[in-house]
Amino acid sequence: MGQMRAAVLTEAPGVEVVDLMVDVPAFNPRAAAYLLAAISMTLPSPFVCLAVVDPGVGSARRPIILQCGENRFVGPENGLFEIAARRSEASPEWFEITWRPEQLSSSFHGRDLFAPVAAMLARDGASALARVGKRTEAGQSLSREWPDDLDEVIYIDGYGNCMLGRRWPDDKRLLEVTADSVRIGTVETFSDVPRGEVICYKNSLGLVEIAVNQGSAAARLDLQIGSQLAVRKLSGK
Repeated sequence: MGQMRAAVLTEAPGVEVVDLMVDVPAFNPRAAAYLLAAISMTLPSPFVCLAVVDPGVGSARRPIILQCGENRFVGPENGLFEIAARRSEASPEWFEITWRPEQLSSSFHGRDLFAPVAAMLARDGASALARVGKRTEAGQSLSREWPDDLDEVIYIDGYGNCMLGRRWPDDKRLLEVTADSVRIGTVETFSDVPRGEVICYKNSLGLVEIAVNQGSAAARLDLQIGSQLAVRKLSGK
């Protein structure tokens, strides 16, 4: 992250850089796609989001820019931006990055390619887009088959709280989540239940999250990244 920050500041010294998340699941663009879509909804517009979860670095996968209105995402074409594009209120536009630096390593495109491009976009906006990329169609990939909401664990924090790739319903209905035959009821917050109880709640990103009050849901329920859960909507009051 430090080297990528330095690359941004070299190209655009006056640009403010904010680290959004540095511990996304490794080698997992699908999990990251649902995280990114949720996190980007909290950002003030306009923004440039540099996102690199890139197990295919150095392969034939294209470097791309996703433009949604005034907002732009820069990174690899591996499905990372698929969910953000679907959820955008503005029509998504795709650009292949054609600009290349004088020195481009085969293993660190985040520093050498994506960070400078993101910096140019943040500094110069639309004029930079014309210099660094060309309009293209989004590539056909398995990411098109990913569901709009994913009933799987996509992130586990240091407390063992398990975030799902499913948005909390906005129709006021409650949820019931089942993990390996364990039914988990819905509450608003940890303090609604005794210590040690498993809960399901709407987290700060608007996603479904499983936790244990003062404990680890991951350890209690033996959950890992990619663990599937059953989610059912219940009638609200």
